[in-house]
Amino acid sequence: MIKLTALLLCIIFVTSYSQETKPQLSITIDDPNTESSGNMTWLEKDDALLETLDKQGIKAALFVCGKRIDNAEGKVLLARWNEKGHMICNHSYSHGYYHSKKITPEIFENDFLRCDSIINNYSGYTKLFRYPYLKEGDTPEKRDGFRQFLHDNGYSQGYVTIDASDWYIDSRALDTLKISPALDLTPYKEYYITHIYNRAMFYDSLAVKLTGRHIKHTLLLHHNFINSQFLGELLTHFKKNGWELINASDAFKDEVFSQQPDILPAGESIIWALAKETGKYDSLLRYPGEDSEYEEIPLNNLLKTYYK
Repeated sequence: MIKLTALLLCIIFVTSYSQETKPQLSITIDDPNTESSGNMTWLEKDDALLETLDKQGIKAALFVCGKRIDNAEGKVLLARWNEKGHMICNHSYSHGYYHSKKITPEIFENDFLRCDSIINNYSGYTKLFRYPYLKEGDTPEKRDGFRQFLHDNGYSQGYVTIDASDWYIDSRALDTLKISPALDLTPYKEYYITHIYNRAMFYDSLAVKLTGRHIKHTLLLHHNFINSQFLGELLTHFKKNGWELINASDAFKDEVFSQQPDILPAGESIIWALAKETGKYDSLLRYPGEDSEYEEIPLNNLLKTYYK
């Protein structure tokens, strides 16, 4: 009886541990906009993204850059996401580069408030702020001053844990479609899925090194053509490889999002920043964490092979 009890307890523990440490993924989408992309109107693109999230049964966090939706159609777009129960969050009005000497803390604060005034009437309004380009200040005064400003306004940081370059793959695909509108986009899809999944595995492995567990991840994507086309297949790929899809609101409850890494320049993925703060993982970290310079050559090589 004692052995059986011990065995049952062991099974319960292993099952619990497995569930707690299973990698979990939420979707965050930056820069909703009302621009046509490729062969799609903004409404078709928006429909595709919303339908994919509906099919997967998850709610995302939409990080709004005010200037991109500051029109009648933009109000329609935000209302659509709000009605679907997604979070409506702040991504500044002008999408300024905070490390620029031209952008003072006061300018940045006013820009933040301008966006807040656009989104704060929606029921899904959530006081999370995501820095444009994930750049959080290149001096102690900029970094710490705006962190205090966020706190004073009841905001938390809408950190990214998994950063990637979907925007670059999107731009390359759109350039191709301008020349050959009927071209098969399979290699772009393959590169998109492989790239984002590989970056997710990198940031998850780094998170495990830092915390000893699989955290609740926030994946940075954009309101663009490539995601409207292939987000569903990307999420299916994650699920087939043992990841669990969760709501963004659940992900942001993870304790990792309460951290404020002491690094300069500040920014990048919160996982990247925490690793940088330790001084132990410099051999694994590149700066910036993600950019087109890392993807141009491998994407070119794939396209040459596919279209030869």
